[in-house]
Amino acid sequence: MERLWGLLQRAQQLSPRSSQTVYQRVEGPQKGHLEEEEEDGEETLAHFCPMELKGPEPLGSRPRQPNLIPWAAAGRRAAPYLVLTALLIFTGAFLLGYVAFRGSCQTCGDSVLVVSEDVNYEPDLDFHRGTLYWSDLQAMFLQFLGEGRLEDTIRQTSLRERVAGSAGMAALTQDIRAALSRQKLDHVWTDTHYVGLQFPDPAHPNTLHWVDEAGKVGEQLPLEDPDVYCPYSAIGNVTGELVYAHYGRPEDLQDLRARGVDPAGRLLLVRVGVISFAQKVSAPGQSEADVLAQDPPAKACSSQQAVLDTVSLGRLGLPTTHWLPSFNANAVPPVASSAPPSSIRKQRITADIVPSRLAELKGPVAPQEWQGSLLGSPYHLGPGPGLRLAVNNHRTSTPINNIFGCIEGRSEPDHYVVIGAQRDAWGPGAAKSAVGTAILLELVRTFSSMVSNGFRPRRSLLFISWDGGDFGSVGSTEWLEGYLSVLHLKAVVYVSLDNAVLGDDKFHAKTSPLLTSLIESVLKQGSRLGGGPEPTDPSNLPAPRIRPLPMDSSAYSFTAFVGVPAVEFSFVEDDQAYPFLHTKEDTYENLHKVLQGRLPAVAQAVAQLAGQLLIRLSHDRLLPIDFGRYGDVVLRHIGNLNEFSGDLKARGLTLQWVYSARGDYIRAAEKLRQEIYSSEERDERLTRMYNVRIMRVEFYFLSQYVSPADSPFRHIFMGRGDHTLGALLDHLRLLRSNSSGTPGATSSAVFQESRFRRQLALLTWTLQGAANALSGDVWNIDNNF
Repeated sequence: MERLWGLLQRAQQLSPRSSQTVYQRVEGPQKGHLEEEEEDGEETLAHFCPMELKGPEPLGSRPRQPNLIPWAAAGRRAAPYLVLTALLIFTGAFLLGYVAFRGSCQTCGDSVLVVSEDVNYEPDLDFHRGTLYWSDLQAMFLQFLGEGRLEDTIRQTSLRERVAGSAGMAALTQDIRAALSRQKLDHVWTDTHYVGLQFPDPAHPNTLHWVDEAGKVGEQLPLEDPDVYCPYSAIGNVTGELVYAHYGRPEDLQDLRARGVDPAGRLLLVRVGVISFAQKVSAPGQSEADVLAQDPPAKACSSQQAVLDTVSLGRLGLPTTHWLPSFNANAVPPVASSAPPSSIRKQRITADIVPSRLAELKGPVAPQEWQGSLLGSPYHLGPGPGLRLAVNNHRTSTPINNIFGCIEGRSEPDHYVVIGAQRDAWGPGAAKSAVGTAILLELVRTFSSMVSNGFRPRRSLLFISWDGGDFGSVGSTEWLEGYLSVLHLKAVVYVSLDNAVLGDDKFHAKTSPLLTSLIESVLKQGSRLGGGPEPTDPSNLPAPRIRPLPMDSSAYSFTAFVGVPAVEFSFVEDDQAYPFLHTKEDTYENLHKVLQGRLPAVAQAVAQLAGQLLIRLSHDRLLPIDFGRYGDVVLRHIGNLNEFSGDLKARGLTLQWVYSARGDYIRAAEKLRQEIYSSEERDERLTRMYNVRIMRVEFYFLSQYVSPADSPFRHIFMGRGDHTLGALLDHLRLLRSNSSGTPGATSSAVFQESRFRRQLALLTWTLQGAANALSGDVWNIDNNF
């Protein structure tokens, strides 16, 4: 009653007004002034004017004298006050009930929202602590993120045996699942896949022998480490002359041919680096075998330390069930893969045995950029003496396990923000997988603590520990294959923690263009990089290098195969690559030494960056995905296409359809942006519709006109195949190379008008389809194509 009486007194003191206005304080450039805003709710506070009650009085009469009033007259005089009192009581009770209802509604969900201090961010409703703003969530996240656990987990994980399929991996799988089960997660489960992994045969190790001119097998060359091999290499023996092919890129092989050295039917000596192992052995018609050699050893790295990596092309997953899931060992018979060239044998050798091989090479001198420091004299291209390579790896059926933990979203639980890290390792794998695993577990614990303190994301958070990563991201790719029909409808973004800490000088992000703006925004917020007590000044942060996802990234298949925007980021050394990656010397001690004792701090910095990305992606009302960025990407590539417009015009061909499709995409993106800007912010139906259109933009760039079985990487900008923009540009370049009359050009290396028309149609209609999809419903499509 005292509160109600106070309301009555306050209402009587209000000055006469015709309307009521509610103000909120505005932060930012206009801080300090009050911004006018309509009050949230269906009922507004009633406004009252002071009233003076008078009876009829004749003009010119004198002032009335006080006299006694009969009981009935007193009642009539008091009636307006009674009505006013009743109205005030009703209004006050309604407002009190409305406020209480807002805090306890269990069914209205997001239909009632609280005004946020950050206009670009939707607050959370914490029934015990009140509204959680962006600054609250950021502070809460940093509060629960612990540095000590990261360091201990990295060290302990790197000491455990965890080769895919091993007993050590089985024990680690149980421990991590138990750790997730102890957290406040809504779901924890494991997916098991039965895959055929390739291992060296201890009884029949791989060998490399000299072969004389008569074809007689001679001295065996040491491979130093019998455990080092190339998973998914072809099996068998091959003999041929040795040729030096630099990094084994297509342009390197083309350069060899131009210098009169044909790689076909020979053994290639190829340097490690620049491109993945798989890409080095995938060029068409290159050789009988590859001998992959490490570059000169870096400081503190043994010259006898060979490097292990898969030659399964582009992180394809399991070659024997290529693009088919492997949930059951007997459900699907093995299917031959079109990915790794089945006739090419591959073997790793160390830097120590390379000089003697190079010294035997004759033929032309290698280009200057191909020269290294393993010999005092210049490298020659070859051919050289004969070698015999025997690859005896064997395939073993192996179960692998992916571990999942989920925090369900409150408004869009069927939309997933996915974050994952490789768990297995061929050696200690400190940088390869121990760091990522530790950060993943720390993020799970941190977000679980936030949930216990009132946080509930708008979208679901899905944490995944992958198995089989060292065999070509087998675990993650098998999962993608198994849920291919649904993931492009459910997964919003994939964030990879693999190779997250390889140094501490520069920040690199390999990502889809859709996430570039978000990454830049999070970096500019000045996270506490390096674990410092105060937020870092954004101007002091290392300039980020943001580039497209490469094929050897574990996140590549998410974007190029499924159509989900993905990012893989890492801190690296400024002057050199981390020398121990993929080796047995990738230990906690070596990684800590390379970082000069800053490993825990840098790992925490990565966890902070990843966590803030997850908060934005899972909790923003409108997805922070820059769907207009692909218009800039197309415009950049069109500049390359324009170079050949004259050559095409001379043949009666044109690129006009590509330009038109690009224009339609730009207009569709701008139209969607304007629709969002002018829409009612609190309309949840509209918000969800816009988010669905935004989250599927990456999928729009997967060509729907090619078969996933024949061209699994259907993305027209990042994929592989004749449907891609890269393939079209390579084909157009033949207009110039053929005009010079290059001798020995084969039919496949000649510009073909029919092939060009097909490539142009595939590219144009995929781009046009993206524009149409972004426009929304079919009755809203308005293009000029």
